[in-house]
Amino acid sequence: MLRRVVFNQKGGVGKSTITVNLAAVAAAQGKRVLIVDLDPQGNSSHYVLGDAAQATTPTLADFFDQMLNFSLYAKGPAEFIHATRFPNLFIMPSSPAIAEQQVKLEARYKIYKLRETLDELTGQFDEVYIDTPPALNFFTLSALIAATGCLIPFDCDTFSRDALLGLIERVAEIRQDHNAALKIEGIVVNQYQARASLPLRLVQELEAQGLPVLQARLSSSVKVRESHDQAMPLIALDAKHKLTQEFCSLYAELAHPALVESE
Repeated sequence: MLRRVVFNQKGGVGKSTITVNLAAVAAAQGKRVLIVDLDPQGNSSHYVLGDAAQATTPTLADFFDQMLNFSLYAKGPAEFIHATRFPNLFIMPSSPAIAEQQVKLEARYKIYKLRETLDELTGQFDEVYIDTPPALNFFTLSALIAATGCLIPFDCDTFSRDALLGLIERVAEIRQDHNAALKIEGIVVNQYQARASLPLRLVQELEAQGLPVLQARLSSSVKVRESHDQAMPLIALDAKHKLTQEFCSLYAELAHPALVESE
């Protein structure tokens, strides 16, 4: 079972957008897909559940609460998973309450519990996508320990470029200390403007440094805002849109990197 985490300590780089849209593309291609929303802001949850996200229970807050308070009648992982209105796409939704649970989870060293939970779900899903908060905290570390692949969004910004090496080093440390199976699948170039000189220069600099920049580019588009507003992944909102096709290209590149490299 593929487990892919989207990770960057910087906010506003498109983690939730990338998480949900890659998951939705996979689901549209017939994969059985689970999104795990570890961000207390719950953007991925709202993206696929809409207004219903606020009333959806149980959430990850209930999952972590059960973890902290031993019960003989504990629910299995599958009971915290909810179907979305999109075929093959499921979610373990977030809640603002998980932010308050972080200190207790850290104190009791529950850092491996997400990985153990996903192990229990092996065979039930083809792919898992994990959204993370914009910080290197308990939830992000849990995701990196549970994942097999890591995507790092890059939003063509000078500050983002300067932080990339640090992010890659942190992933390498986690791989060495906690999760030998973790691999950086690549840097996802997001909010790309092909006619602007700065994004082109920044991406070329990353490639010149030998960083694993993926070939697919995700354009800057107001269609993303429409997608968020209507709580519909791009593949469901407008399958033929340029940005939708870019997500499809990104998914294909991740699924078959050798084929892309040989082209």
